[in-house]
Amino acid sequence: MIKNYILDTNVLIHFPGCIYTFEDNNIIIPIICLEELDSLKKKEGILGYQAREAIREINNIRQYGDVNGGIRLPNGGTVRVELNHMNAVAIPDGMDLSKNDNKILTIAINIKNESEDMETILVTKDICVAIKAEAMGLAVQDYQGDKIDVEHIFRGYKEVSLSSTQIDKIYQGGLKLNKKTGEAYPNEFFCIKSNDRSSHETLAKYDGNKIVPLKYANDKAWGLTPRNREQRMAFELLMDDTIPLVTLSGGAGTGKSILSVAAALQKVIENNVYDKIILIKPVVSAGDSIGYLPGKESAKLKPFMDSFGDAIESLMSERVKKQASAKNDKLEKNAKKRRDYSEKPVFSAESFLEQYKEAGIIEMKTFAFMRGRTLSNAMVIIDEAQEMTPHLAKLMLTRAGQDAKFVMIGDPSDNQIDNTLVDSKSNGLVYVIEKMKPYAITGHICLEEVERSELAKVAEECL
Repeated sequence: MIKNYILDTNVLIHFPGCIYTFEDNNIIIPIICLEELDSLKKKEGILGYQAREAIREINNIRQYGDVNGGIRLPNGGTVRVELNHMNAVAIPDGMDLSKNDNKILTIAINIKNESEDMETILVTKDICVAIKAEAMGLAVQDYQGDKIDVEHIFRGYKEVSLSSTQIDKIYQGGLKLNKKTGEAYPNEFFCIKSNDRSSHETLAKYDGNKIVPLKYANDKAWGLTPRNREQRMAFELLMDDTIPLVTLSGGAGTGKSILSVAAALQKVIENNVYDKIILIKPVVSAGDSIGYLPGKESAKLKPFMDSFGDAIESLMSERVKKQASAKNDKLEKNAKKRRDYSEKPVFSAESFLEQYKEAGIIEMKTFAFMRGRTLSNAMVIIDEAQEMTPHLAKLMLTRAGQDAKFVMIGDPSDNQIDNTLVDSKSNGLVYVIEKMKPYAITGHICLEEVERSELAKVAEECL
C-alpha cells in the first residue's frame, strides 16, 4: 500500500541519498527543509558538507520531472516539494509557530488529515520532534535505511572448541571449515581451545579458503608488541598488506590508535611499503568549531590531532631511550646510584610530526579536504570514525587509490558520538563494518580489553 513519507531536514542531511530508499511511496519534502538546507550549506565541517550534498541530490532528481507537481523516480516512488498545508488550525496551543520544526509538523498533520485513505509518516532523527508528532497523533519513525543491529554487530572473531588433531591441521597446511567451526567471513579470526587437551589453544584466521595460522604473531611494529588476543588479531590485519581496509572498534584505552599508528610508522618509515601516512579526523567538538581557532590549517587541526601525537610520543620515547649513547648510559647509571638523575630523553612528538610533515611523509587532514582526492600508496588512518555519516564514510573509502591501505578506528557507542546526525546504529563506522564484512579485502576486530591503565579500565567498565 502506497504511503506518504514526510522528511525532516535532519534526515536529508544524515543521508542525502535517502530519497531513493522509500521504494514506490510518496516522498514529501516541506519547503521549510529547503530553507534550512540553504542556511546550513555555508556551515563549516560535516554539517555544511552534508547540507550541500542533500541540495545536490534534490537537484539531481529534477531531471526526472517537476518538483512542484511531483517527480516519478526510477524505483517507482514520487518526490515533491510541499509549498502548502501551512494552516495552523490543527496545531495545539502552546507550540511556537515561528520554529521551523513546528512548521514541518504543521505540514505533516495537515497532509495526514487530508489523506485519510493513505498512511502518512513523518521521518525524523530529532527526538523532540518525534515526541511532539506522536503527541499530535502522527505516525513517526527514525530513518531506517542504514540502521545496523548493534546487538549483533560483527566482532571479527569467534570462539570455538576443536580437537587437538584439528588444531594441528591448521599448522599443517590449513583446516577447512566444518560443522565445528561453522561458516566464516574472509579474514575472520578463530579463538580456538582444544576439547581434549586443556592447555592446547591458539589463534587462527580464515583466509577465504582455509583456517590458517597467524603470519605476524612474533612481529613487532615500531617496537610495539600486542598485549592481548584482540590486539594480536588487530595487529595481524594491520600488518597484512593484502588487506586494504581494516576497521577497529572498541572503547577508550583498548589500543586502537597506538596499534594503528605503530603499524603505519613501521610500514612507512621502516619498511618503505607505503610512501606516506595520512591521518584524518573529523572536526567535531563539544565547543567552538575549527573556524574559531587561530592560525592556518595545521594550527587549527592541532587540538583535534593530539591523539595521534600522544600515540607517537608513547612509541618514540621508548625508542629514544634505547638509542642513548654508551656515555649517557654510564652517566645515568652512576647518577641513579646517587639518586640525582633527572634527565629525560630529548624527544618531542610535535617536532617529530613537523619533521615528517615537512618531508611530505605525514599528512594531517579533515574530511573537508577529501573531495576530489585520490590517496595512492599511502596508509590512511581515519580516527573517530563513529562521527561519520554513512554517506561520508563512502566518500572517504572511494578516495582509495592503488596500493593504499585504509584503517578506520572508533568507538561506536552513543556516549562517544558528538555528531547529532548519527547514533550508535547509524554511524559510518558500524555501517562500513557490516556492509564490508563479506569481502576478502577487508578485516575487522572489536577490541574489548582496556590496556591504557587500571584507572581507565575501571572508568570504562563502571562509569
